[in-house]
Amino acid sequence: MIEFSDTGALKGFGRTGQITTPHGQISTPVFMPVGTAATVKSLSPLDLESVGAQIILVNNYHLYLRPGSESIAALGGIHKFMNWTLPVLTDSGGFQVQSLGKADIALAKITQDGVEFRSHLDGGTLHFLTPELAIRSQLQIGADIIMAFDDSVPAGADYKRAETAVRRTHDWLVRCIKEWRRLYTTSFPPPKLGGGIKEGGTPALFGIIQGGEFPDLLKQSAEFVISQNLPGVAIGGAVIGSDPRQTADAIAAVRELLPKDKPLYAMGVGVRPSDLKSVIVAGADMFDCVAPTRLARAGLLYNMQSPNERIDISQNKFRLDTNPIDKDCDCSACGQFTRAYLHHLFKSRELLYYRLASIHNLRMMIRTVEYISSIK
Repeated sequence: MIEFSDTGALKGFGRTGQITTPHGQISTPVFMPVGTAATVKSLSPLDLESVGAQIILVNNYHLYLRPGSESIAALGGIHKFMNWTLPVLTDSGGFQVQSLGKADIALAKITQDGVEFRSHLDGGTLHFLTPELAIRSQLQIGADIIMAFDDSVPAGADYKRAETAVRRTHDWLVRCIKEWRRLYTTSFPPPKLGGGIKEGGTPALFGIIQGGEFPDLLKQSAEFVISQNLPGVAIGGAVIGSDPRQTADAIAAVRELLPKDKPLYAMGVGVRPSDLKSVIVAGADMFDCVAPTRLARAGLLYNMQSPNERIDISQNKFRLDTNPIDKDCDCSACGQFTRAYLHHLFKSRELLYYRLASIHNLRMMIRTVEYISSIK
């Protein structure tokens, strides 16, 4: 399980804290790099440690399909599988299967019992992901923190759709909790589960607040999720992370209800460094986003002196530029290489580019959090 302690106040409603997990302590606020398929694309565990990553996120949906959560358990759990010794959080996969449903109605169908979907790997194999299976699979993976299976409110959802998502999320949360507790009441480790889970280290289950952009639904959801007395609370849905102001407004709508002794996880936040400042000030302790590494692979590198906080390294103006990517960044890419070299690597599609670019963008995000945390 985990323990959380509040260690100090920051600007606005922000705070610093410590999360103690079976695989070490996490200082909060914390940005979590996303390693969807048990890898943060192009980076090794040593690279992740070099940028200051304290915890990474992997995705249950992708690992359930390949290599299979049972295979990961048989190989000793996610930490041993990917040689990562620090904490891991698993996303339940609810958002991913619903994204498939939005993209192609033939790939996913949401029902009250769960989500029926066809694997994106072959488009043919039919699966049915239930709250119980989502929990069982995450326990097989062996993460320190696991997420409840939820009905994520999509972007632009009207009140009726958001209300349905809230109701379904609450029903699924009850089922998740029942399965989570059932698997840990008889023996440790549970049969066929969690080869990488340490003795006494039951993965901590977080419930997820839904409600879209509707304050009354957010409050209703927060009250229900908090009443379940889980180790942590998350707030999700497309409204979270898509726009810093909307994210802050959603957190503000439920702030007075949130327990002070548990971490708040704002899911999917961190398209640009300044997003982190707004969500920390709003009161979030944890956040993640695929954007830093995805943008890096597309040639977009964070630079705090530039419009939109990034430069497009593909542009010809960087061909002879001997400056680092960002003059204030302390990452290994900025310390050793020039914009001209990164421009050359990107235009040549050299694999080294993706590693250096990802190191830089992740370090910029984590360094931003470190700086905000240092200002009391």
